[in-house]
Amino acid sequence: MNVKELLSLKEKVILVTGGSGNYGKCIVEGLAEADATVITTSRDVKSAEATAKLFTDRGLDVHPMEVDQASHVSVMALKNEVQRIFGKLDGFVNNAVSRPMKGYNAPMSQFDESMQVNATGMMDLLREMTDLIVQSGGGSVINIASMMGMFGPDLSNYDGTVNMGDLPPDYFFHNAGLINLTRYMAQMNAGKNIRFNCISPGGLFNNQPERFLENYCKKVPLRRMANQDDIKGLVVLLASDAGAYINGENILMDGGLNA
Repeated sequence: MNVKELLSLKEKVILVTGGSGNYGKCIVEGLAEADATVITTSRDVKSAEATAKLFTDRGLDVHPMEVDQASHVSVMALKNEVQRIFGKLDGFVNNAVSRPMKGYNAPMSQFDESMQVNATGMMDLLREMTDLIVQSGGGSVINIASMMGMFGPDLSNYDGTVNMGDLPPDYFFHNAGLINLTRYMAQMNAGKNIRFNCISPGGLFNNQPERFLENYCKKVPLRRMANQDDIKGLVVLLASDAGAYINGENILMDGGLNA
């Protein structure tokens, strides 16, 4: 098959949770530019609608939906709505994250709240969307973790900055778990024509303080943080037939920072 056909997502329906976030918008854009029908979700449907409009105004096929992944009722409502409107699901990008914990000494109640969304709720959503993809004949699941799930924090990045460097432990905990959960799901769903892969991005440029950028970028062989396009091709690869033999992998996308 021609490589352009392998990379095409035409006639594929792909769900992206947290599509209004910084990396989320990049992911939605990349999938839609590859001709997928993309569903972007948020707990706030108005946020999802605003994100979808950014892309529908460009002629891309993006649809907003609401889901609170901490609520099983909401997860099932999303599953039923996708099935009702589109009749199938070919791909799921598991990208949504909540960050209630603000630092090392934050109350444990915030850690518990984080786990309700980022562990229990995420697993609920992952299992239900996996079921829908299998029912649809198979496809691809892409978990979005972080390099923070693979390494401890490099606190020297925050030298000379103000109000930075008090990193919350829940973020490291759930991203590390998600990486191995990817391998678990690949094995548990063997023979069902569904692939599970994980992307662990490094930092995305978002107008961070100059001192932080200086500290961080001098350690990256490419001498920069990720930009808006860097994750798009990788997501399309893993979602498309071009990545048909990639399964159970975690791909570190950090510009060589941890090489």
